[in-house]
Order: sequence, then structure tokens, then C-alpha cells
Amino acid sequence: MSTQKYPPRIAQIESLDFEGHGVAHIDGKTIFIDGALPFETVEYSSYRKKPNFENAQAMAILKESFVRTTPRCPHFGVCGGCSMQHMEFTAQVAAKQRVLEENLKRIGNVNTETLLPAIYGPAWGYRNRARLSARYVAKKGTVLVGFHEKRSSFVADMSECHVLPPRISAQLPALRELVMQLSIRERMPQIELAAGDKVDVLVFRNMDAITDADEALFKAYADLWNVQIWLQPKGPDTAYPLYPLDAPALTYSLPEFGVVMPFKPTEFTQVNPHINRVMVERAMQLLDPQLGERIADMFCGLGNFTLPIAKSGAWVLGMEGSQQLVDRALENAQKNGLAEHTAFQVANLFEMTEHWLAKLGHFDKMLIDPPRDGAMELVKSIPEAGGPKRIVYVSCNPATLARDANVLVNVKGYTLKAAGVVNMFPHTAHVESMAWFEKES
Repeated sequence: MSTQKYPPRIAQIESLDFEGHGVAHIDGKTIFIDGALPFETVEYSSYRKKPNFENAQAMAILKESFVRTTPRCPHFGVCGGCSMQHMEFTAQVAAKQRVLEENLKRIGNVNTETLLPAIYGPAWGYRNRARLSARYVAKKGTVLVGFHEKRSSFVADMSECHVLPPRISAQLPALRELVMQLSIRERMPQIELAAGDKVDVLVFRNMDAITDADEALFKAYADLWNVQIWLQPKGPDTAYPLYPLDAPALTYSLPEFGVVMPFKPTEFTQVNPHINRVMVERAMQLLDPQLGERIADMFCGLGNFTLPIAKSGAWVLGMEGSQQLVDRALENAQKNGLAEHTAFQVANLFEMTEHWLAKLGHFDKMLIDPPRDGAMELVKSIPEAGGPKRIVYVSCNPATLARDANVLVNVKGYTLKAAGVVNMFPHTAHVESMAWFEKES
């Protein structure tokens, strides 16, 4: 379906925005152009017009940028999973670093003393977690399995995906055939991938019960592709293994710290295990936990940072809003022999207050790893005197990091010692980052 709604125009691209769109200014308006790169001249057509901005699609590249490259995936431009495959890989990382710097300066009104080298790793086959849509299309007489199309609820007609591990990408045609044969093919909207150290799990969202014939199909598929099949009849908590029941446990590892983390396929873990290992290592270098210190790990999840901190001999309190994740973190601490150095609590950190934080006692240091909404109430609750001397903030949204940095630096008196990006999602505009704040004694 064409997105063209207005006559084509020509623009000079000045920069990229935080979603990877080319940015131009014409007649006093900002134009965000999909598929355009800095220093290019493009012909574009707008598909949304507002008083101060327009959203547009590049229709032709009249003058190419030196950072433009040929996308590896044949579905690029239709599939909404990637937005930056047309940009050379190192240029993607540099663009994300600029997004972080601009957000810190513009939103946070802060500057970092040191810009950390970007963390990046494999450009392809990195995505060990993914949620694929499945849809039976009666008019075509087929099932589609993949990510959604750009700006659409339609499922992209995909036969391969280069950000998935090759062994998973190779299964996309077979997954289409499998769902097509199921009695509930119209009631199977999602397949979730969780790839671990020793097993690949596929979780099928079955909105109706499966038949004996369906079960036989699942078992044959699991044997052929060496995966474990799970079913999820309702919410994530209802997921259960179907076959094989003797498959290895789903785990990921942090070998630098001697930690192995079991997890369930519907629980949150980082999608990129290669980058996660480096990210945890850098966080530990910045936090520098010491024997005998009392450290808080806020938004601790299943203990991704908590357990490496505890390995140092420090005592760590992990706090998280999900009882299921707290239970898993406690189990992981016990399995890794770190129960004596850790404690975990369920808490809604978005409603933190100074009084509540004070009741937890003094912390020498703190690690904060919030979701996209950031940690505003938490950083507002940190006392100006007597708070942690060092904070390491791991962010998946540079805008909320910058907003929270403004409070830490300009209200609470911390210094932003260092910040840098973590390229967790190559070929997308998603920016992960890390910042180190220090309170001078």
C-alpha cells in the first residue's frame, strides 16, 4: 500500500532524529523523512501533515550520503523490524551517540566530562528474543509469520530475517507451514522466541485448545528443528512447556562473573546476549563495587546486575515491581551461591518517596536500570546529603535519562562523570546508554 498522499518535493537532509528519520526544514516546518540520511538530497512525499511538522517517505535519492549502504535484508523497507539497514553500521553507532549527547544537552541541560566509547558487537544474528506475529490470510490461502509492516498492523510477508540467529531465520517458512496445518491457525496470533545457552524455546499463543493432531504436529516440528515448544493459552504467566519435557533449562550466562541465569521464556531478558555481557562488565567497572559496601540495584529484574555486584563481596538490595521477577532473582541468587550477599523486595519504584527510600537505609552506591519511562520519582527521592556517592544509570530511552540527569546534576548535586551508548539493537534507531554520576565528598 502506498503511503504517498501529497505531491513529491525535494529536500536537503540535515540530520537524523531519535527514530532514525532524516530531518529537513522547509518553509518553516520540520520534515521527518523515512529512508533518508544526512547529507542527502531526496525526493519525498508526505503522508502526515501537522502545523509545525510533516512525516514523509523518501521516494528517490537524488544525491546519496557517503554513509548509505545496501540493506542486507530483502524485506527492508516493508518490514518494521529494522529502520537503519540502509546506513553503514559504524555510522549508525555514531548517530546514536549524537542522539544521546543532544538529549543530555537539550533536555537535561547537562554535559558529560567523558564520552565513553560505544559498546557494540555483532551486526547480524544478534536477536535472541523476539515476538513474531502470525496471521492466517484467507484471501491468499496462507499464513504469514514475522514482524509487522512499517506503520501498519499487517504482518510482513517474510521468508528470512537477518537480525535473528540464522538457525531461527531458517525456520520462518517452516513456521508458516506449521501454523497453516493447525486446527487453530486462525487463533494462533503470536510466536515468541527465547534462545538460551543450551535450548531454543518457541512459545505459541494458543487462544483455543489444541487437538491431538496439533500436538503431534508440534512434537514433529520440535524434533525436526531441535527446539522446545511451549504453549501460552492466556497471559504470560500461563505459558507452559509442551514438548520435549526433558529439554535443558533455559539460561543465559555472564561468564566474566561466573554467573548462570535461568529464566522463563516469557520473562524479560536482554535481547542481545553478546552486548549484555559487555554492558554488565562496563557497569561493574563504573560502579566499582567493593567488599562490605551496601548497594541498591533498582529495577533489578531477575538479577542481571545484582548478582555480578554481589560477586564483588558487596551486599546488594534488588528492587523490582514484579513479584514473578523478584522470585526469579531470589532463585538465581541461591543457585549462584549469592543468597548471603543479596536481598530482594517488590516495590513500585515509580511511586518512590524520600521517606520510603530513607527507610531502606543508607546505600554507598546505586545502580538504576528503569524501563522507557525512566526513574523520575526515584531520583527525586535521593537526598542531597547522605545519598549514594556513586550512581550508574542504565537507560533504554535517552530522553528520560536526560530528564533524570537534570535532577541528579542540577538539583541533587551530582557530577555526570561519563556517558555513552550501548548498541543493543543494531539496524534500529533504539538507543540504549549508560551514565556514571558521582557525588564529590
